Amino acid sequence: MSSAVETATEIRSFQVEIPEELIDDLRRRIATTRWPSKELVEDRSQGVQLATMQALARYWADDYDFGRVEERLNALPQFMTEIDGVEIHFIHVRSPHEDALPLIMTHGWPGSVIELLETVGPLTDPTAYGGSPEDAFHLVLPSLPGYGFSGEPTELGWESGRIARAWAELMNRLGYTRYVAQGGDVGAGVTDAMGRQAPKGLLGIHLNVLLAAVGLQHQLPAESEQERAAHDALTTFLTDGLAIVLEQSTRPQTIGYSLLDSPVGLAAWMLDHDTDSYYKIAGAFVDGEPTGNLTRDNIVDDITLYWLTGTGASAARWYWETGRAQAAAGAAGQAQPPVAVPVGFTTFPGEVFPSPSSWVEQVYPNPTYFNEVDRGGHFAAWEEPELFSAELRAAFRSLRTTNGGRHE
Repeated sequence: MSSAVETATEIRSFQVEIPEELIDDLRRRIATTRWPSKELVEDRSQGVQLATMQALARYWADDYDFGRVEERLNALPQFMTEIDGVEIHFIHVRSPHEDALPLIMTHGWPGSVIELLETVGPLTDPTAYGGSPEDAFHLVLPSLPGYGFSGEPTELGWESGRIARAWAELMNRLGYTRYVAQGGDVGAGVTDAMGRQAPKGLLGIHLNVLLAAVGLQHQLPAESEQERAAHDALTTFLTDGLAIVLEQSTRPQTIGYSLLDSPVGLAAWMLDHDTDSYYKIAGAFVDGEPTGNLTRDNIVDDITLYWLTGTGASAARWYWETGRAQAAAGAAGQAQPPVAVPVGFTTFPGEVFPSPSSWVEQVYPNPTYFNEVDRGGHFAAWEEPELFSAELRAAFRSLRTTNGGRHE
């Protein structure tokens, strides 16, 4: 192997260092926010409510510890490596149990690796959380290209399939010969692509949102009360919840100017993701009543990471890339290959459209694991990290061997 190739595939340690002048600039921008008038309705139907945003801004500027993001990330082993021309940031935590099963877990939008941090303990060291050593994972948490501390792609083509291939290369580069993958939101798109590509060593996948339901709306069962309720939720999303998806799928650069210039504008855009999560987050700021792990600090950590890395526009481009890739495949009559590895699925009640088992089976015939839990929403790992971790243990239990993976 040449020295040039060795340099390109090198895995380097990484530490977050945030210049104080970036923090000073952020505080100034929050303080000089130009506010709109109050919405003319009593709910979120006109968008993120003024009271929510003013409460968030006050907390962010006056009470939030701006050193939290740096401290939390630097407490974990972080690395950088170049894959397919893009620098990829990732957290890699080895379990104290050597025979643990390697797991690569992909965040979504408007999330980041921040939304997964509270799962690190339960997943890598289950015995400290009432579990058994046989349930342990070696954990790899990459930042998507254009998100967080990963580099921004400088060429077109970074849709879910290309990211999936990059993740397979990352796991190979880490020396893992057998592993599993998990994802929600954008991460579900990437993990689904991994399951269809079925790279050597991938034992199975787990998802917590059924992205394919959007394109299959009129083909999904609607016979039971649960199925009809799921259809109602999906219809509501497609008629009243698509604003962000449509903007980022068609004009990510346009919204990017606002996301890079106004921290409050960025925060509002991120909070508008879905109704269930919005009201939970609003409750944390307006009423001081967080839901699960969706606390004020954790929410502001994620927004702060987007702001300090300047990734509002580059993160939005995934939607543009994936939307065009899907449209091109459809126009060419190219059907997706079937998922060629075992699939586990957990549906959370607060999901944008909770998916009954009959829906999941339409997309993933004969899933090896399916469960409906009693709490949690779209940001399941973030909101309910221990419940989420328990679901992953159960979903992947049948795929474990005495030697989960090799690490070099």
